[in-house]
Amino acid sequence: MKKSLLLVSAALSAMTMPAYAQDAAPQADEATENAGDIVVTATRRSESLSNVPLAVSAVSSESLQNSGANDIRQLNQLAPSLLVSSTGSEANGSARIRGIGTVGDNPGLESSVAVFIDGVYRSRSGIGLTDLGEVDRIEVLRGPQGTLFGRNASAGLIHVITKKPDFNFGASGEATYGNYDFMRLSGGVTGPLSSTIAARIDASYAKRDGYATDILSGQDINTRDRLFVRGQILFEPSDDVSIRLIADYANRKEACCAGSFKSKAETFDPTPGAPGDFGTRDTSRVVDILTSFGGLFPDPNDPYSRRVAITPGRTYGGKTSDGGVSAELNWDLGGTSLTSITAYRQYKSEQAGDVDYGNVDLLYRPFDGRSFRQFKTFTQELRLQGSLFEDKLDWLVGGFYANEKLNTRSNLTFGRDYGQFMACRVVASVSGSAALRDPDLDGDGCLSPTGTATLNGAFSGPNAAGGTDASQLIASLQRLGTIGNVGDQKAGFDHKSTNYAFFTHNIFKITDRLSLTVGARYTNETKSIQSRLNNNNAACPTQQTLTNPAAAGATSATARALLNASTLFSCLFNFSSGLNALNLQDKIKDSEVTGTAVLSWKPVDDLLTYASFSKGYKAGGYNLDQSALGSPLAAQVNGNVVNLRFDAEKVNAYELGFKYNGRRFNLNVAAFHQEFESFQLNTFNGLFFLVQNVNGCSALVGGSGADSDASGATGTCAAGDVNAGVIAKGIEIEATAYPARNLAVAAGVTYSSTKYAKDLVGNIAGTLPLATELFLLPGSQLSNAPKYVVTGSIGWTPDIGSNGLSGLIYVDTRLQSDTNTGSDLFPEKVQDAYALFNARIGLRGPEQRWAIEFWAQNLLNKQYDQVAFNTPLQAAGSASRAHQKAFGSATSFSAQTFSAFLGEPRTYGLTLRGKF
Repeated sequence: MKKSLLLVSAALSAMTMPAYAQDAAPQADEATENAGDIVVTATRRSESLSNVPLAVSAVSSESLQNSGANDIRQLNQLAPSLLVSSTGSEANGSARIRGIGTVGDNPGLESSVAVFIDGVYRSRSGIGLTDLGEVDRIEVLRGPQGTLFGRNASAGLIHVITKKPDFNFGASGEATYGNYDFMRLSGGVTGPLSSTIAARIDASYAKRDGYATDILSGQDINTRDRLFVRGQILFEPSDDVSIRLIADYANRKEACCAGSFKSKAETFDPTPGAPGDFGTRDTSRVVDILTSFGGLFPDPNDPYSRRVAITPGRTYGGKTSDGGVSAELNWDLGGTSLTSITAYRQYKSEQAGDVDYGNVDLLYRPFDGRSFRQFKTFTQELRLQGSLFEDKLDWLVGGFYANEKLNTRSNLTFGRDYGQFMACRVVASVSGSAALRDPDLDGDGCLSPTGTATLNGAFSGPNAAGGTDASQLIASLQRLGTIGNVGDQKAGFDHKSTNYAFFTHNIFKITDRLSLTVGARYTNETKSIQSRLNNNNAACPTQQTLTNPAAAGATSATARALLNASTLFSCLFNFSSGLNALNLQDKIKDSEVTGTAVLSWKPVDDLLTYASFSKGYKAGGYNLDQSALGSPLAAQVNGNVVNLRFDAEKVNAYELGFKYNGRRFNLNVAAFHQEFESFQLNTFNGLFFLVQNVNGCSALVGGSGADSDASGATGTCAAGDVNAGVIAKGIEIEATAYPARNLAVAAGVTYSSTKYAKDLVGNIAGTLPLATELFLLPGSQLSNAPKYVVTGSIGWTPDIGSNGLSGLIYVDTRLQSDTNTGSDLFPEKVQDAYALFNARIGLRGPEQRWAIEFWAQNLLNKQYDQVAFNTPLQAAGSASRAHQKAFGSATSFSAQTFSAFLGEPRTYGLTLRGKF
């Protein structure tokens, strides 16, 4: 709390100094009137940013260069309402605007924040995590979008506009070297091929050692190895017609990403049901088991040492390729212009991993080329726009079509130690005493002679399935203990998506100063899946056949629970050869009408005010994780594909704002209120992924309590009582100032209260209770949604002498308040408030023909978590106070351990740049 208050104070201090907004993204050496008012195409019309009645940030190429941005993640430093993070691999990413985004890397979920590059939709945020080449600017549109761009989005949009070919010859290049043996080479050439044809080619190559090191093999993890090339041809046969052809290709071969172990401690609540924080004790039952298997925990009290231990022979190696072609036609028909953007893209990511994030061999994905996700996407956008009634009406109509094929395949495999480890977990639930356990991998189900005697004594009652509860349990543990090196064999899903839409966006100029904007969109979606299940875990159906009757016939409730646990662990992730004959097929169709209305007024030339309403939509779909099917037996009997479905995400958004564009000072302010219905939440609970819609209601019924009383109980909604599950409201302030020649100062502040409703249900009908793993959500701030964000930058480019030389001094910062980095909001995943600083100092030649620059990113080497998560297979749950209330235990302990994907450490280096 204290750190949050400090951030608020810093924000107020930032706004009292000469400040500037990132949406203006000024050139540091400009000091002329309206220097920060750049031209954007956010409304598909070229106009000054100060005249656009939308909350939009535009970041210039020079701002990106000064901040060291090569992909969209570095936009975090420049746009306070935006947060982009990556997790399990460099191919996965999540973008959030105003605290709203799509969590995790499940390929079945489209992003709430859409990414476009040169007008072409990139179907997942992670696909945009690649080098961008030479960029003209990046526009970030906040709030739901659907009447301006081909693909709709529920939370916002990032549009990258690259530099076009030029009919004047030019070339540029740069070379960078930094710590971690970082090397980056990039260059571009443009010029005329004839009087009507110009061409451009940009390329870059980057390589870097890893930020983390495996203590057993010495190999680097979180490495970088990237190649990017983009070629363009611009054909202008007349003043009325232009055709832009673009082909690009990116390739990445990187070992990513290691999860750092957070702590060996076991958490508990010393005073269940009473106010206060949870406590810790130094020993953990799960850690004790891992240690008995030879588990290593490098620097457990310092996860930022970036020393990890992975299973010998395993790797985090990955390969990603991304390429495509597009053709953009712009044709002035005389009073009406036609724009057509046709594109085809293909993306493939292969990712290996030691998925248990430790050196005990529990779960892995081999680097054999058979685990991948692949997108093949065709899109077509058409727009007609013009003006009528002596420019009183500025109209636009458009259509969009997309056809996408997504194939996922996985060789996720139980490791050598898996079965015996899980048997040990079952034994430990009987007693924490290590004397019961014998993890020697000899098929004894982790039972020592003492353990066998203990079970025989504790569960001696007769079992209706034969023998005693103890004998059935011992046999079940022994079967479980034999499981290892089995799992998926190129299993996955084939997913097809087709959507088409018609949209319009029209500006009525009621007077010279008063305008009304009205837009609408009709979207039609069709998605289908077909399973490709293939697994060699024969122990799962055997365990089900023998253990399920034993559990049903158990005399002891505890023995019944232990028998069920041994079956669950043998079939975890739906790893069962019994599913191989299952052919799941399903199709969903949906359509939606959305739109926007904006009233804008300019009381004076330098001030624009506006009020808007927008209705947004993001399609529903399928959770492409077979573990979501439910128990394998249920899937075999019922074809339980309905468990994979999730509903469309919808939002009603309201906004008030103004934009002041002064001579040397610009100020933009926007206040927003957004209500999300059927918010799509993706959560990893330590055992499998959950995808659930989140809705709210005024009071729960059919349950034993209410979410809002922190009891952990949930229920259903009364008929007609379902409403928004997430509400985001706040204010954004961005400003620019040029207090002196060659000096630009920037500041931005975002306050966003982005919270779940107090009583939650899991579907729009109100009939599905919230998943028990999500008991902490009601009334809480969303994950990775800081309440306060402050950004700022100072750029000074003083003249040096009279020979055209100039200097460069640049610093930018991002400060954010406390935030929980886990979508289940377990308190162990809280990241305290922190600030990041980037800096650059350099010398530039006449007309910036050459430059030498020293730079640092994360200058103060701040250690922080991007995302914390439940370490896979290591118990489940949290020991928060709410957890105690939920399960009614007086002395409940949580053996769940936690890991995190860390933010990047300090990097620094030297860049040489030249152009002619």
